[in-house]
Amino acid sequence: MHRKISNSARGFEPPPYPYARLGRIAEVAARHEGGVVDLSVGTPCDPPPDFVISAMAGSGTERGYPSSVGSEALRSAAARWMERRFGVTVETGNVGACVGTKEFVASTAWYLRLRDPGRDIVIAPAVAYPTYAMGAMLAGCGLVTVEESPGGGVDLSAVADDVSERAVMVWLNSPSNPTGSITDLGAAAEWGRRHGVPVFSDECYTEFTWDRSSVSTVLNGGTDSVVAVHSLSKRSNMAGVRVGFYAGDPDIVGYLSAVRQHAGLMVPGPVQAAAVAALDDDDHVEEQRARYLHRLRRLAEILEAAGITASLPAGGFYLWVKVPDWAAHAPSGLGSVGGAADSEDSAWKFAEILANAGGVVVSPGDFYGTTAQGFVRIAAVQPDDRIELVARRLGAASHVHLDESPGDPPADAGEASSSSEIALGSEGPLSHRRPRSSL
Repeated sequence: MHRKISNSARGFEPPPYPYARLGRIAEVAARHEGGVVDLSVGTPCDPPPDFVISAMAGSGTERGYPSSVGSEALRSAAARWMERRFGVTVETGNVGACVGTKEFVASTAWYLRLRDPGRDIVIAPAVAYPTYAMGAMLAGCGLVTVEESPGGGVDLSAVADDVSERAVMVWLNSPSNPTGSITDLGAAAEWGRRHGVPVFSDECYTEFTWDRSSVSTVLNGGTDSVVAVHSLSKRSNMAGVRVGFYAGDPDIVGYLSAVRQHAGLMVPGPVQAAAVAALDDDDHVEEQRARYLHRLRRLAEILEAAGITASLPAGGFYLWVKVPDWAAHAPSGLGSVGGAADSEDSAWKFAEILANAGGVVVSPGDFYGTTAQGFVRIAAVQPDDRIELVARRLGAASHVHLDESPGDPPADAGEASSSSEIALGSEGPLSHRRPRSSL
């Protein structure tokens, strides 16, 4: 017999998954001939190298259970890569494998709090990948966020002493998802050591730092009280097979690897073999870096041509775009798309405009924190031909009204404007009024 849980007895209820809230925006975009161009989720569209697939197919490791902490071959390959990329030496015993880095981000605060239950705060950037906040929630910790400095990056000196005394960990992300900013990881590591707070640095976009002289790791100043987290999802287009690693402080890595072994967290053996092949090769990463930079530049050109200011990031493959004033004042045709307040959030209005005009889906800023409202994130993760499709659509929309349903013939250029239309004129070439179809 199932016991019915009363509302008063309910405990944790997971919030809606951010990207699941985009369904109605995607419906608008899908009306276009040629379908949706999805620039919302940062999932790679390019294949991993053939030699990586061959290594996975021919590893012969399918039969037995893999090592939870990672094979010696995988941890050695990770250490070799860190030495090549950052000039740091890390012992293989201070490296552990994770099943992609998302699960590591979501679970680590919980594991650390089990060890030190008196510490009940996680510190993270105010505008950030949402899983840092979810990890704090799952651990039963409070979340204290730090805004980016005016020049970009997170400065932990703003954290109050009464917060640092209770902090179980700090999460940093450099280059940042979604803003692309670079944090001074050396200064952050020193802050953590002074305050006795371990600093975890999510460096999954480090290969896409556009000024290569700015490439850094939190391990550059040593491994004491710091852990670097790296993923092959972005670097080598291996998001579908889930593999990453963490490296740094011997005590922290040893503790986490022991807990994770009990939890049964294991990267499959064939995937570990593929990761070794990927980490030992830098040429495919150079090629991927060039692809992303080209796409970022092209997307920025397309947006600028449509009257939307878009600056290239310092790192990562996202454009972090402030909602134009003309879009912020447009009416919303979808009402409360993703929540009660969305119709008042200019980012959701702007996302609707882009879906209606260009058949493109982007991520509203509130996915990344309450102070990120008024921005959208645009991921350069579609092939060139799909990006050019957006260019053609937005180019056409610069000369017609955006209330035309996709597939309708353009409005007569000489047709008088409706009194319900917002004429954006000099503020932006895209015009907008409430769509005819109500979703």
